[in-house]
Amino acid sequence: MAVPAEVLAAALTVVDRTPKGLYVDGEWRAGRDGAVLPVEDPATGTTVAEVADASVEDGRDALAAAARAQAGWAATAPRERGEVLRRAFDLIIERRDDLARMMTLEMGKAFAESQAEVSYAAEFLRWFAEEAVRIDGGYLPAPGGNSRVVVMRQPVGPCLLVTPWNFPMAMGTRKIGPALAAGCTVVVKPAKQTPLSMLALVGILEEAGLPRGVVNVITTSQSGRVTSALLTDERLRKLSFTGSTPVGRTLLAQSADRVLRTSMELGGNAPFLVFADADLDLAVEGAVQAKMRNVGEACTAANRFYVHRSVAPHFVEALAERLGGLRVGHGLDPSTDVGPLIDGVAVTSVAELVTDATQAGAAVVTGGGPVGGAGHFFAPTVLSGVPDDARCVREEIFGPVAPVVAFDDEDEAVGLANASEYGLAAYVFTENLGRGLRVTERLESGMVGLNQGVISNPAAPFGGVKQSGLGREGGTVGIDEYLTVKYAAVRAPW
Repeated sequence: MAVPAEVLAAALTVVDRTPKGLYVDGEWRAGRDGAVLPVEDPATGTTVAEVADASVEDGRDALAAAARAQAGWAATAPRERGEVLRRAFDLIIERRDDLARMMTLEMGKAFAESQAEVSYAAEFLRWFAEEAVRIDGGYLPAPGGNSRVVVMRQPVGPCLLVTPWNFPMAMGTRKIGPALAAGCTVVVKPAKQTPLSMLALVGILEEAGLPRGVVNVITTSQSGRVTSALLTDERLRKLSFTGSTPVGRTLLAQSADRVLRTSMELGGNAPFLVFADADLDLAVEGAVQAKMRNVGEACTAANRFYVHRSVAPHFVEALAERLGGLRVGHGLDPSTDVGPLIDGVAVTSVAELVTDATQAGAAVVTGGGPVGGAGHFFAPTVLSGVPDDARCVREEIFGPVAPVVAFDDEDEAVGLANASEYGLAAYVFTENLGRGLRVTERLESGMVGLNQGVISNPAAPFGGVKQSGLGREGGTVGIDEYLTVKYAAVRAPW
């Protein structure tokens, strides 16, 4: 798990030159009480940086700045708003490798995956730069003919954007892009584990010409206190949150008193269905992609594998061979395929799910537990013969564990897939197009990968049903979450 000295030095250089303060009203500053928040490399457990730790009052300062900037930004020409996003896109692409090195240090994912995330993050800015000039409205005669109906869409106002640690830049641009394109100002609260990517991003937006106060970033270890205070502030108009369903429920309850506009991208428990007629090589490749992206720490990660009984033994064997051959190590090591989990709590949680499954009768085909000394590593794991009531089938794993359950017919597979409170992503592998479309329509899921294991796309609407969230991010509908509809009745002068 050794990292070449020159590679580590390059990553630390990027960290050193990234601002570490709060970004409020166009200025970098310390928190009011001077507290700092350590940022840990999950591969080694060492602290790589310290950033400002915001208080409740710092959060209010950020919201005040956003409120002051709102009218001016809303009045800015859509083309000009889009050009800021486009310039930021170009700067991110230009600095992709540096940003990826820093992301790997603070979050752990393999460098190649960090590179892919930085590119993915940039694409949201390019996409919404183009959407900024496509905000439309309407005009039509009233049915009675004596007036005209004029419909316009306007920015909802200052927004609080709460982003997770697992995709520290892409989840930011997926919210910031449409908010700025729509004419909204924002306060961004990144996860305490991964603040550096967001701080680097706002620095790039500043460089791209973003006016002061339009984007404000507060890093804090007091997420609950700071967020709660902002949700009760009358200046805030919207909350967008990506994170766990339990936290999402709490935020929805807190938002109810002010009937705050909300959008939620919450937990998942994605089923991965492999039918008897599937191309098994393609299915295994899709399974590796859907399971191992970000070490399984993704809400879209395949969580439970339902495989037709006739092909289950071959699928398990092939998947175990692929996952067992992945090299676990520090993400900056060029030979690493799989980096660490985010922290020790995550390792313990995943280990408990494996233990529960084996105690219930499942067999470990490969992996099965933590690996390495320092750092938070867990071996890629395949479990066979998993009972359907095992916790790893019912709960989101958020780690590199693939539990396989056999099924006998299509109705059973769909029933098992839909037996969850979640409904974010699902995957279906079959060579029968009719079955593929039929099962896709029957699945209670906001997104489906049909014969492919990667579904995220800035041009597509991302979101789920049931307790996986509210609203959509990305695609042509992503900007709608930041716009409100106004109707004007205009008396006909003739």
